[in-house]
Amino acid sequence: MAENTASDSPSHDARQRAHVEPGGPFWLDHLGTAIVRKGSVSEMDNNAYLITCRRGGEQLLIDAAAEPDRLRDLVAAGSGRLDVLVTTHRHWDHHRALGQMVEHYSPRTAAGEADAAELPVTPDVALDHGDQISVGDLTLDVVALRGHTPGSVALALTDGAGRVHLFTGDSLFPGGPGKTPDAAAFTSLMDDLESRVFDVYPDNTVVHPGHGDSTTIGAERPHLTTWRDRGW
Repeated sequence: MAENTASDSPSHDARQRAHVEPGGPFWLDHLGTAIVRKGSVSEMDNNAYLITCRRGGEQLLIDAAAEPDRLRDLVAAGSGRLDVLVTTHRHWDHHRALGQMVEHYSPRTAAGEADAAELPVTPDVALDHGDQISVGDLTLDVVALRGHTPGSVALALTDGAGRVHLFTGDSLFPGGPGKTPDAAAFTSLMDDLESRVFDVYPDNTVVHPGHGDSTTIGAERPHLTTWRDRGW
């Protein structure tokens, strides 16, 4: 499978968008201590992210969404091993290949505690806000973002240059928060986004969502009041 590297992109903004399409090349970026690869799967254009520890080759996959053969190609594009598999939330389109990937690689699995019972594979680790996940020499911080689902989690990886890469599942996209079932859930998600993301991470933080292109905290920060006012 071909890959598009961040250095192939024509501009800094294009690199940050990290655009991929179903069936298209994987996107990758070298982050000093880590390599991040991104691929899109299924008719839902789900993003799957592979994080590789550059020192030892250990790997973590975020969301075994669909198309296990393509996900195995993504794993093979790195070191070929899979040590940890994290599911960002319980919605069906983010875990359709979870069982097949677990059967094939036997990774340690993790998901938000409040969503764990809804997954087809019971996670080995139930995640809560403030937890950490290690893969090789890398440590990712767990950010619980309650609202899209009760147990939705994001993962924050700090690269070798000190920049944060935030993998948000369906909780934050370019242009706003993820869909919520009612007004109370929307308020919960916005409260968590403001207190746990926008009040914590600097503007150059890269946001990698569960569908579509990536963005930055700085690009989204000016719109927080607009999101609150419109209610979605």
